[in-house]
This record gives sequence, C-alpha cells and structure tokens, in this order.
Amino acid sequence: MTLPLSAPPPETLTPLRTALPADAVNAHVHPVGDDFPLWDKAVERPQPGTLDVWLDRFRSHQSALGCTRAVMVHSILYGPDNAITLEAVRRMGPGHVAVVLVRDGATEDEIAALAQAGARAVRLNYVHGGLLSWEGMRSMAPMLAAHGLHVEMLAHSHLHLSELAPQVADLPVEVVFDHAAWPDPALGVTDGQKALERLLAEGQAWTKLSAAYRHTPEPGTLFRRLAEANPERLLWGSDWPHLMLGAASMPDAGTELNTLLDALPDTATQNRIFTENPARLYRFDS
Repeated sequence: MTLPLSAPPPETLTPLRTALPADAVNAHVHPVGDDFPLWDKAVERPQPGTLDVWLDRFRSHQSALGCTRAVMVHSILYGPDNAITLEAVRRMGPGHVAVVLVRDGATEDEIAALAQAGARAVRLNYVHGGLLSWEGMRSMAPMLAAHGLHVEMLAHSHLHLSELAPQVADLPVEVVFDHAAWPDPALGVTDGQKALERLLAEGQAWTKLSAAYRHTPEPGTLFRRLAEANPERLLWGSDWPHLMLGAASMPDAGTELNTLLDALPDTATQNRIFTENPARLYRFDS
C-alpha cells in the first residue's frame, strides 16, 4: 500500500515584526529525506527529496526566522533507526543537537553511543504511540542522566498530566513536554493544565511553545499563562516541516512566531525562551 504524502511546507514565511535574540534556537524540527528508509509502521511519507535537499530548505527556514541553532527531533516516521537525525546533526555542525527514539530496555552502550553522536534527549510519545513506555523510561532514567540525556514527552495535558505530574518530580532527569502539552482548548483550564503550570513554577519540568497550530487557534492566552508560571522553563520550536498534520492546516511559522512575540513582548522573556533556556538545557557548547 502506498503511504499518503505529507503536505509540503511553505516556501516563504511571513516576516517577523520583531527580530529574535542573537543565537536563537529553533528547538523542535524534524529531519526528513527519501535517501533514508521509513519505518515499516510509518503512517505517511514526506515530500520527495534527499536529506541534503531538505537541509537546504531548512537553512532557508532558519534564515527567515532568524535562528542559528536547532534541536533535531527524530520523527516516528523513521522508527527506531536514528540515522537520519544523527546525520542531520553531523551535517549541520555546531549548534545542532538531537532528540532520539529508543526502545524499552535500551542498553547503556546504545545510550552512550547516541550521546556521543549528539543526542541530548530521548522522546516518549503518548499521542502517536511509539517505542518507549513511561515505565521503560523510568527504569532507564538514571542511565540517561549519567550520559547527559533528558526526556522529551508528547502528551495531552488534559488526559495525562494529572497522573504523571507527581512522578515527574521524582525522576533524576529533566522532562520537557512538547507542544505546550497539547491541550484541548475546548475544555478550558483543566486540572492537567494546572499540573503542568505547577511543574513549571516549581522548576520540575519544561515545555515548548511549539505547534500551537495543532491544538489552539488563538494561543496568546496559553503562552502568557505558561510564561507567568515560569519563563525560565520555556522553549520554542517551529515543528518544521509540519509532518502528520491530521486535521490541522499547514502553518506559516512566521505568523506563528509573531503571535508568540506579541503575546510575550518583554525582551528578557524573549531572551530566555529563544536563547538562554535552550542553551542551558541542550548544552550546545559541550
């Protein structure tokens, strides 16, 4: 069966009304390329083009946004083989690191090799399913910490955070909730949303102000709530090239970023979100 094709990302972006700080980090992008094999459980295939073709497109994306560093997040479309993401980090050079996928029971040798190749985190996916379970992550968390890796999790705040939040504080690794923990705005401020905000306020978790186009049509209020909880625990990423859109419309990252900058106009807060926070978490210079 031929897999459905991902929609093509925009070639041009709306210009930013406010320039990003120096050394700004795009903390959530997905490398793709048809010269690397898709997982046999992939649900769609990216637009045609080799990794080098896509990295050229990504450089244009970064230039339009004013970002000079990035976090390459391995897509579930490529399953447990992290080769494309680690190769993207290698080809992009300094200022680029990886978030990888591992299975339950990954060995210390496997974790050490991933860290050596530029990985800074492993991803746990409660939304699309994946390879790593919560219990599997908990069992390997001390090993991850020993090799300088943290955990990035895709979860729904309204479904998962009330249950998971009490356990996060006990983990020996940092935990990042992608996409503002993917809330359901129709439910208002849920207990899960409040749990996320408590974790941020207490310095026990991070979240990315990314991919709001997937869940929140007018995200300014959400961004302000999270910044009020703790601006020192926020990151941002464009989610390029916007894979597995589902019912969401293809976003314009310039428009998305203007919304965030308008919601959080304070220069010190912007410096934290785009430069200081990601530099601290992802250790770009190490």
